[in-house]
Amino acid sequence: MATELRDSDQARTWLMQGVWLQRLAPVNVESVGAPLACALALAATDEPIPPLGFIADVIRLVESSAAAERDRARHSSSLNLQTVRAYEDYVLGKLYADASFERASVAICGYEAADRIRAIAWLLARICERCGLDAVLISPSAARSLQSMVAEDLLEQGAASLEADGLLELLSGGYEQLISAIRSVGDVLSPEDVFELEHGTALVEFGQRLALRQTLRAAENCSAALPTKPPRPTSRQRNVPTRILEEDMYPIGGFTSISTRGSIESLLHSQLAYMEKDEARRPDLFEIKFLRSELLYYSRDENEFLRRRRVYQFVLFPDLTGCRRKDKGAPFQRMILILGMLVTLVRRLEQWLSDDALVFEFLFVDHSDDDGLQDERELLGMILKEHAENGTVVFHTMSAEEIVRHAEEHARRSVTHSLLLSTRQQSLPFEQAMPLQLQLAERQPQLLVGDERPVTFDSLNDAMARLVAEFL
Repeated sequence: MATELRDSDQARTWLMQGVWLQRLAPVNVESVGAPLACALALAATDEPIPPLGFIADVIRLVESSAAAERDRARHSSSLNLQTVRAYEDYVLGKLYADASFERASVAICGYEAADRIRAIAWLLARICERCGLDAVLISPSAARSLQSMVAEDLLEQGAASLEADGLLELLSGGYEQLISAIRSVGDVLSPEDVFELEHGTALVEFGQRLALRQTLRAAENCSAALPTKPPRPTSRQRNVPTRILEEDMYPIGGFTSISTRGSIESLLHSQLAYMEKDEARRPDLFEIKFLRSELLYYSRDENEFLRRRRVYQFVLFPDLTGCRRKDKGAPFQRMILILGMLVTLVRRLEQWLSDDALVFEFLFVDHSDDDGLQDERELLGMILKEHAENGTVVFHTMSAEEIVRHAEEHARRSVTHSLLLSTRQQSLPFEQAMPLQLQLAERQPQLLVGDERPVTFDSLNDAMARLVAEFL
């Protein structure tokens, strides 16, 4: 639990002494501004603040761990020698070797200079939250008042406080608790934390961030519910007649021998020596050998690889806004669970069908009265940003009639699956595409497969397992 310092003088002393505890940079006027700005950013958002020396070391590590190693501070510390060694070994050493912290540092270095301190403050808040650090809550005015001071005066007052009164117990105890907490944790950042920093969503509005993190956690839970190997496809699976394009098939294997049969592209270049340039000497030896089938060609393995085209359409109807509610006993809103399921389907199908040409389309049925599912569309766009950039995932807003025509056009050249997500049964006249309907009016979803009777599942995870079998 965080400790709140209500006394502004005590809070100022806690900050000024903390500056002198940094280990990765010499304590001077250049090493004061960034930690204070980061502490102010944390205080302004009511986040607990770890010791200022730790903040300075994290900033140094994020900016350049190599430079930090060269400029390691040699000044004495008010902490006892055992604590200093434990801090450098178990805290700084942990951050040096932690892959999640390294990825986060690389992501932060790509931010604009004005946003980096805010991003580092967000990073520190997530580390404190994940490790369970008992940090300190202070008023933003305490950090702001120190920012207005001359850096030399701040350092002088901090040194005088250490010499006269000794190190605050709150700081010494904070470092001991910091060492214990980070030493016992696995990765200092969760996958959701790294994802937000890499995708630039760490500094967006809180509600959007919360929905993003919950969707990622829901997708992780859905992924854990699926087997590692693809399940056996359903017996009702059928192949859709498609028009095979030239780019769908290509030869594999290399040249195996020389033959007297083949295409002109496989002709040995040495056979061109039989050609005569003088028209008076025609027919030449090349033409005679050609008529007698005596020209030599490279012969190759004629096996061909067929890359199947698959299109998965997820059609979201505007009545899904009724799913923005949390069912009793559910970890998240029903809409968050739906989005997590869709993200899992995209990732797993891409993993299991890596040899096929896949396209995932999120089609939002046009609803002119209001924004409909605009927030959900933006959320999926953030999570599947890389897939959207390489063309694997696309987003469209269409009317129901346009969606049917769009699906039928795909079905002429690809195996097309359409999943209709709504709170009630929808009747769209598909002919060649393979439509599935998932009704989500209640906590227990219902799946309609063709003309079969609807099947009710206990949870979305159970329904997802059946959908995967239908999609393979």
